[in-house]
Amino acid sequence: MKSLLTKSLPFLSLALLTSCGGSTKNTTENNKVLIESGQIPNPETVDKNSPEYQPAFANQTRVKGVKTQAPYDVQVLTKDLGKPWGIINLPDGRFLITEKSGFMNIVSADGKTVMKVEGFPKVDDKGQGGLLDVALDPDFATNRMIFWSFSEPVSGGNHTSVAKGKLSADEKMIENPKVIFRATPTYDGDKHYGSRLAFDKDGNLFVSTGERSDLATRPLAQNTMAYLGKVMKITKDGKAAAGNPFIGNAKYKPEIYSYGHRNPQGLAMDEKGQLWDAEMGPKGGDEVNLITAGKNYGWGDVTYGREYSGEKVGAGIQQKAGTEQPVYYWDPSISMSGITFYTGNMDEWKNNLFLGCLSGEKIIRLVIENNKVVGEEWLLADQKERFRDVLNGPDGNLYGITDSGKLYKVSKK
Repeated sequence: MKSLLTKSLPFLSLALLTSCGGSTKNTTENNKVLIESGQIPNPETVDKNSPEYQPAFANQTRVKGVKTQAPYDVQVLTKDLGKPWGIINLPDGRFLITEKSGFMNIVSADGKTVMKVEGFPKVDDKGQGGLLDVALDPDFATNRMIFWSFSEPVSGGNHTSVAKGKLSADEKMIENPKVIFRATPTYDGDKHYGSRLAFDKDGNLFVSTGERSDLATRPLAQNTMAYLGKVMKITKDGKAAAGNPFIGNAKYKPEIYSYGHRNPQGLAMDEKGQLWDAEMGPKGGDEVNLITAGKNYGWGDVTYGREYSGEKVGAGIQQKAGTEQPVYYWDPSISMSGITFYTGNMDEWKNNLFLGCLSGEKIIRLVIENNKVVGEEWLLADQKERFRDVLNGPDGNLYGITDSGKLYKVSKK
């Protein structure tokens, strides 16, 4: 497949800019002048849902555009993944990919062989639920342990839960699966499970949970005795990790690392060992956050988005003492899910943050310097795919999985 670079106009093409199906009425002669002068405007061309909401600092939204200069190839390795949600690499370069209905696939590096792994606990795969993210134990080479998150059906509803188990020698089964953490309280819903997993350098596991979407559960994002709308940091056995910010505080669950989150479907560690999340807002207000221990990220008191009805969320405020501002946000929404920091073969992409977008149907590249976003690019928008997760491959390539069951490979030419 040809590189997108060879398909597009110099800098950003109109087709790329409007790939989400939005209006182009904000595309102005001023943008044309910027492009011709070598400056690239932000790729968003659609009006904001909330133009009266002003960013807290410069470049918090709609930062200048950037354009990849090096040529690259885009390939579809397979179209047979069903409904994938999470992707990681096995040590030999093959892929381990979750399937929402309740199993995983091991996919060869070239995508030609897909093998099913079974033996997982039952999942509730209605709506946004199912078998969701996956992470390898840092000691997988010696213990073959795998961790996964899923919507666990229980009496009265379901939970975002985390389990672990051993990959059998023949790679067809998970042996001795065990649930190690449940994000209570139970709720009978089918949305906002959050559910990304990320190990830190010390072998502790970060787990994100959503606030389950509904107005009835939204306040639980601010309730520090509930596990909804949180980022947790736990051990491999599901206990609170040593050094967690609220250990010993009777008003907080000890596993909580940060709170005030809406639906954080992206977690990634950067080259400095810092944790970042990406979480969907409602109508606008999708956020990228730098996660700091013990901090409150504001949902449902503070947001740059609106209710789907168009009404304000709560008091309609964007800043509040005691809450953290997002490093970056989007309005209108781009609905990002999985995220990754790139360390591969494309030099100009080094340490950039890549985000898979669902309704936005693209991969977004953010250039980050000193923990601030300084450039944004939209990639693979011509594919018209809902990118559920992205992966920084150890082979130096970028990978993405889509809701239509495809595995993409993006590699340097």
